[in-house]
Amino acid sequence: MSTDPGTELPTDPAVEPAVDEGPPPTPLLAPRDGLPPVIETSTALVAYADALAAGSGPVAVDAERASGYRYGQSAYLVQLRRAGAGTGLIDPVPLPDLTAVQTAIGDAEWVLHAANQDLPCLAELGLVPARLFDTELAARLAGLPRVGLGAVVESLLGLSLQKGHSAADWSTRPLPADWLVYAALDVEVLVELRDALAQILEEQGKTEWARQEFAAILTAGPPAPKVDPWRKTSGMHGLRSRRQLSMVRALWQARDELARRRDIAPGRVLPDAAIVSAVQADPKSEGALLELPVFRGRANRKLVTTWFGALVRGRELPEDQLPPHSRPGDGPPPVNRWADRDPDATARLKAARAALAQVSEQWSVPVENVLSPDLVRRLMWAPPRSADAAAVAEALRAGGAREWQVELTCDLLTEAIAG
Repeated sequence: MSTDPGTELPTDPAVEPAVDEGPPPTPLLAPRDGLPPVIETSTALVAYADALAAGSGPVAVDAERASGYRYGQSAYLVQLRRAGAGTGLIDPVPLPDLTAVQTAIGDAEWVLHAANQDLPCLAELGLVPARLFDTELAARLAGLPRVGLGAVVESLLGLSLQKGHSAADWSTRPLPADWLVYAALDVEVLVELRDALAQILEEQGKTEWARQEFAAILTAGPPAPKVDPWRKTSGMHGLRSRRQLSMVRALWQARDELARRRDIAPGRVLPDAAIVSAVQADPKSEGALLELPVFRGRANRKLVTTWFGALVRGRELPEDQLPPHSRPGDGPPPVNRWADRDPDATARLKAARAALAQVSEQWSVPVENVLSPDLVRRLMWAPPRSADAAAVAEALRAGGAREWQVELTCDLLTEAIAG
């Protein structure tokens, strides 16, 4: 059979070509140094802080929360690992002040995966990095197709991490041994992963991009409180009247207060579906409320006065105090309304999105990381009066764009505005 590169070989459509996927990943089943005991006393904490201070290099950091079980997003386990110090598993319930650890590692580079998820709960404990490397964000910039921790570790290090405990109730005490193994493994190879990603970014000419992104995380500060969080109640899109919205708000607020007081996730106190069902049914008595299927449980029978009282408050609120149909925003309207309200803005946005998609493909960076979609919408809806590159660059910086993003997108957005 000819092997001339110009000769096309016939293929059998029923036979899939063999793909060399390389060796299977090696399971990472246990910490290399063994599972350390959980640090639960001040004496043990000081000893580990001293070990961290004597260690070298970056510090891998992770935290486990009890999302879906507890009211807030507090940490219920903090994991750290540093060369020369090994892995530490710290229980922040008896040790809510970790300033000893902060003093030990404050100047070192912290390595986290999806840092924005963990930094708020770490800050509650007195842990705030001066420098960081976010392996999830680095994987995005590097163009990896999957950026979850397990997927990136498998792709770059050839190892497979344990799965199954990320959504566990980490407020459980004592913590099961297999959970602790899972938690320890999350920081086991984080520094090695950081080094592999840093090398890729260097080869791609994106090291400075990553530096700017990590600096932006550090300077962003805590997230602003959500405005009208009750509007996120699942399933309420079918409620049309302001009176119904008032009842949703009253029930949501009653649930939130109770959940906060009991330190229970709100959805475990009363599901969103129950709130919406109660508002749709609009019962006129506690008995009628309890006839709804979602309110027949023993817990809701005990709380029926609370829930019915909230419904009554929302129903009887004066007209001038009812919530508006939608929350007034400082941004542009929904994109699906642009065509009727401003066809030129629609054309600008279409051109900008097409150009950004090309940049995304060229640099193998997700388009949402090339530039914030919200910033693109704002800029295309209300572009600067002088639609030149300098004005567009100023608007991008004012909207939080990093310098690498400004350099990459300013000219094409200027063209989209002018076009």
